[in-house]
Amino acid sequence: MPKIKLYNNIAQIGLDQFTPDYEVNENLEDEDEDAILVRSANLHEIDYGENLKAIARAGAGVNNIDIDTCTKKGIAVFNTPGANSNAVKELVFAGMLLASRDIYHGIEWIQTQKENENIAKDVEKQKKKYAGHELTGKSLGVIGCGAIGIQVANLALRFGMKVYGYDPYMSVDAAWNLSRYVNHVTNIDDLYRQCDFITIHVPLNDGTKNFINKDSFEKMKDGVKLLNFARGGLVDEDALLDALDANKVAAYVTDFPSLKVIQNDKVIAIPHLGASTEESEENCAVKAAQELMDYLAYGNISNSVNLPNAKMDMNSPFRITCIHENKPKMISQITDILKDANIENLMNKSKKDIAYTIIDLDSEVDTTPIEKINGIIRVSTYVIKLKKHK
Repeated sequence: MPKIKLYNNIAQIGLDQFTPDYEVNENLEDEDEDAILVRSANLHEIDYGENLKAIARAGAGVNNIDIDTCTKKGIAVFNTPGANSNAVKELVFAGMLLASRDIYHGIEWIQTQKENENIAKDVEKQKKKYAGHELTGKSLGVIGCGAIGIQVANLALRFGMKVYGYDPYMSVDAAWNLSRYVNHVTNIDDLYRQCDFITIHVPLNDGTKNFINKDSFEKMKDGVKLLNFARGGLVDEDALLDALDANKVAAYVTDFPSLKVIQNDKVIAIPHLGASTEESEENCAVKAAQELMDYLAYGNISNSVNLPNAKMDMNSPFRITCIHENKPKMISQITDILKDANIENLMNKSKKDIAYTIIDLDSEVDTTPIEKINGIIRVSTYVIKLKKHK
């Protein structure tokens, strides 16, 4: 019986996806679990046991997981892209409206007037201070055209905005979902120069830390409004504060408050509410649970951040999966060991330095020799009872 260890509170509708064949709870010993289901708990300090096969993050970002260690140990890491995209998209537009109309500071002022008997008259005098701009006719730059970025870009068009999208790694599927009226820019400097609003939607990793920095701000329009609903570390905070003080940036809206940035009155900080809707949490939990079950039961991979996507119907009684280095002659070495077996189906996919091979056979075989091949990281087996047709 596969054992799933829970970190954080996971929406019940997600837990209901698991069949009685799975043991699911938060009290498993660290060496016992086959998989982990997590939201935001920090997993960098845990022991990644030898039995651990997969981790599913009920959300998009995976910076709370030690991806390098997982890859070295052959642990598949999944996330749930798109499951929370509508929730984040809606909050991005709330942030844009807060920044453009100065609603935030206007509400702050109202809260100081609770004893003012002349509030109705004073409002008419004060409102000019909080006058803003409409979104219609303004230009929006979307950095990162994944599930969330695409939804933001497409909705901005309906607001009458001119939209520029930048993503050098955009997938074919993403391209199909992006409106043809979004201007695709290949040089991010063009986006910086032309946009009144800029919103960033890329993952945080070593290559994107401080993605928005001093050089970026220098290339932006004066009075630009910057939105960050992706990850806090994407923006160089020291450079941001300098840009705010110089009026290069008129407003910064972020879902990731820090003690440093919240001191500035031009910062609108939201307490990480991007995906905090009941619908989003349920969608993420369901998707994460389904990804884990498909992997643990059949070795199928969907939405892994460290392994290639590989999904193949299992119509044979025995399946072998191999996580291995992506280098020549790996497949031939594996199949040579299986030369006396009947291979009914085979799939091989790669992602950077890692490859994943699925092999279906008509009967069980000993996989010990495969495990000894140089470059093999992990070998797993799956057995199913096929229904006999009368």
